[in-house]
Amino acid sequence: GVDDKLIRSLIKQESNFNPRCVSHAGAIGLMQIMPNTIKKFNVQDPYDIYENIDAGTKHLKGMIERYSGDIVRAVAAYNCGGNALDKSGFRSLEDVSMLPKETRIHVTNIIHYYNNGF
Repeated sequence: GVDDKLIRSLIKQESNFNPRCVSHAGAIGLMQIMPNTIKKFNVQDPYDIYENIDAGTKHLKGMIERYSGDIVRAVAAYNCGGNALDKSGFRSLEDVSMLPKETRIHVTNIIHYYNNGF
């Protein structure tokens, strides 16, 4: 139920398609899923591309639903968390300066990839 182009755009930004990628914050694999997402979706091997994409997509779908289909806010929340996003006051790309630098880059790049390809 999530646009595959959006998933590919997110993977491009998160890991540049490297299934062995690990972030400084502990995010793992293609979709850079965090330990709480791994646990929530019962991921056995977060480096397994199928499990990683499945859990990451389910998490992203939850964010899309939380923000009533607003993919800009959903991908921002995917990066910084829904509670942090809600506290920031961010509502659209025009508000991108309200976000932490990492999330600004994250959102801007994903939306660019989504709209223009990569």
